[in-house]
Amino acid sequence: MLGLRLRSLFFNVGWYVGSTIIAIVGMPTLLLSRSANIAWANVWIDFCLWWVKVTCRITHRVQGFENRPAGPVILACKHQSSWETLAFHRLFPNAATVLKRELLYIPVVGWAMARAGNIAVERGDGPKALRSLLRQAKAAVAEGRSILIYPEGTRTPVGSSLPYHAGTAALYRQLGVPVVPVALNSGVFWGRRKFIKWPGVIEVEVLPAIPPGLDRETFMATLRERIEGATQRLVAGAKRQQP
Repeated sequence: MLGLRLRSLFFNVGWYVGSTIIAIVGMPTLLLSRSANIAWANVWIDFCLWWVKVTCRITHRVQGFENRPAGPVILACKHQSSWETLAFHRLFPNAATVLKRELLYIPVVGWAMARAGNIAVERGDGPKALRSLLRQAKAAVAEGRSILIYPEGTRTPVGSSLPYHAGTAALYRQLGVPVVPVALNSGVFWGRRKFIKWPGVIEVEVLPAIPPGLDRETFMATLRERIEGATQRLVAGAKRQQP
């Protein structure tokens, strides 16, 4: 356990130092194009994923990419960890991520999120937030981009789930594109609000797409069943990796 604590401490220190340096050096890109901001963000993300591999021995493996249809889709993803907020930008390039507007107020990082063309919504703003979500999502799909959303709206501890938000169903109905469920087990290794990071292989599974045209109830039930069922299976497999 002492070794895990030291590795996790080393990761945190290096992460803050490295992130600060990358942020300072890359600040001029805020004045440039969206593609320049995405390239800058990718440098930071690559550093984070490399650093957690070196210090905490966390790697990842993805299966099921063949289940993603060509063209814009809605990627509906399980959310257990900070890991996927980083890695998914590399695994699903050119996707517009739905995020809390308050994140855009974080100095440098938040500004880059805005410049990269993500979809920011105001929590607790009801119908106004939903209209804003749909407007921004339609614009992204018109540009040929996919939408990445976390149906539960926040990170959940391993073994638990929250109600799936209505925004996912609204996107499904209004955009008329397939929804691709994505399951994972990242929380086993990089837990929500946990200091210690456990070594192992994070598994991400891209599941068969849900075609447009289902009624709301059937769609939401199918989405939850696929994501939660696969996530439980991946979590069980991950726990067998741990001592």
